[in-house]
Amino acid sequence: MIIVLDTNVLVSGLLSPFGNSGEIIRMVSTGKLVLEYDSRILSEYREILNRPKFQFNKEMIAAFVEFIKSTGQVVSASPLKIQLPDPDDAPFLEVAIEGDSEYLITGNKKHYPAKYCKEIKVLSPNEFIDTYQKAIASE
Repeated sequence: MIIVLDTNVLVSGLLSPFGNSGEIIRMVSTGKLVLEYDSRILSEYREILNRPKFQFNKEMIAAFVEFIKSTGQVVSASPLKIQLPDPDDAPFLEVAIEGDSEYLITGNKKHYPAKYCKEIKVLSPNEFIDTYQKAIASE
C-alpha cells in the first residue's frame, strides 16, 4: 500500500508508539506501507523531528530518514494550481497526486479540502487503521 504521511502523524507516532499513528510508523518500518516523498517532505521531517522540544535522538532521526529514502518512493511533483488552507501542506498533496498514492494520512484533514484531492483518500490515522484492517479482513 502506497501512502503519503503528513509530518504531524510521524511526530505523533514517535511520541506515542502504541497509538494508531505509532502503528502506522511500525507498518512503514516493516514494509507493509511504502512512503512516497520528495525533498521538501524529507526536509520537513528532519526539521520538525530535530526540534529540541521533542528530544528525539538525532542519530535515530537520521537513520529513519535514510530508511525512508531507501525503502520509499521519491516523486517529482508538480505544483498545485490552488492554495490550500495551510500552504505548508502543499508538498504532501502534490506528491500524493503525482505519485498516485492510495492515501494521504494526516491529523489535519481540514487542511486538505476534498475538492482539491482528486482521487486521493485523505484519512486520519484512526480512519486509515480501520480501512487497512477491513481490507486485510476481506482478503
